[in-house]
Amino acid sequence: MSAKQSRPTPAEHEELVQLLRVPSERDLPGRRHQILKDHLLRESRRAGGEGAGLRALPRRRLVLAAVPLAAGAVAAVTVATGGLLDRPSRAVASPAAAAPDAVASGRAGGGTASTPATVLLDRIATVAASRPAPVVRDGQYVYVVSTVAYSFQSDTDPVMRLEAPHRREIWHSVDGGRPGLLRVKGQDVELVTHPEDLPPQSRSGGKNHRPENASPTLNSPTYRYLESLPTDPEALLERIYRETAGSGPGPDEQAFVTIGDLLREQLAPPEVSAALYRAAARIPGVTVVEDSVDAAGRHGVAVARTHAGERTEWIFDKNTLEFLGERGVMVEDTAWAKAGQITATTAVLNRGISDKAGESSQRAN
Repeated sequence: MSAKQSRPTPAEHEELVQLLRVPSERDLPGRRHQILKDHLLRESRRAGGEGAGLRALPRRRLVLAAVPLAAGAVAAVTVATGGLLDRPSRAVASPAAAAPDAVASGRAGGGTASTPATVLLDRIATVAASRPAPVVRDGQYVYVVSTVAYSFQSDTDPVMRLEAPHRREIWHSVDGGRPGLLRVKGQDVELVTHPEDLPPQSRSGGKNHRPENASPTLNSPTYRYLESLPTDPEALLERIYRETAGSGPGPDEQAFVTIGDLLREQLAPPEVSAALYRAAARIPGVTVVEDSVDAAGRHGVAVARTHAGERTEWIFDKNTLEFLGERGVMVEDTAWAKAGQITATTAVLNRGISDKAGESSQRAN
């Protein structure tokens, strides 16, 4: 696929500009940057030849109005006020009794108390671990299709407004060794690594030597990378805190955001998925929302965390405990949004393994 085919139209370019215009003093710690759109904008401004490829960059969290989740727009907040609503999850040990490095990370350590959030996440983890592991070969792709809608601002309108929901498809190379593909709003964008990002011995001018992800990390994983993660929740959470130290709005919120990113547009082995859920149960401030709605209008129970007036919700089917999507909801009035306002909404429609970028797959989970 040529770079010419992948470049955004003027309308898409303007949308990206709107998504990226955020006042510098804003602090929206819970937001995940939709890195592919950000990169599209920067690539459209880059001077380069027809052969310039689009670089697959880490999913950094930046101070932006665009909130990456996975589904279409929802007009109103539907949150039940039953007994489990928004009860905080706390670690058993107090910060004073915890190890110094655990206190510095913001986590009390020492295990988790039996709260609504920890009980729910343990149930979700048990179900996730029981699912059969997909058969995955190098050269294949993790395929995720979703409906998404994100908030945006402009210089003339500081109020966040939710865009219209639209379909989003992405193909990630299983081993990172081939170009991936993003298909959104009628455009195909090839996801590759630029030669300067490769080790010297791997650099070549040929297209076949431009993989999607030459150096996978927590913020930019491949399926093979996820296979290598610890399945012990405590060890996994320690790794997340360690590798994300100094980034984002704070260690606990950054850990929650990192786990959400790993769950949303990737496919993890069952035992790793279970470990991620149990690791999330150890993050202070995790709560339960008894009724939430994804972008497809599906109701479910949510695991949530609130930071800086915004609540980020991971939504699960109440019966099967399958991950449905995510939602961002303001819980406080601010200069750019009102309490109850939806800041982002997504719904995962299919997730599986594909033999070829651009082709759909059989559902994996």
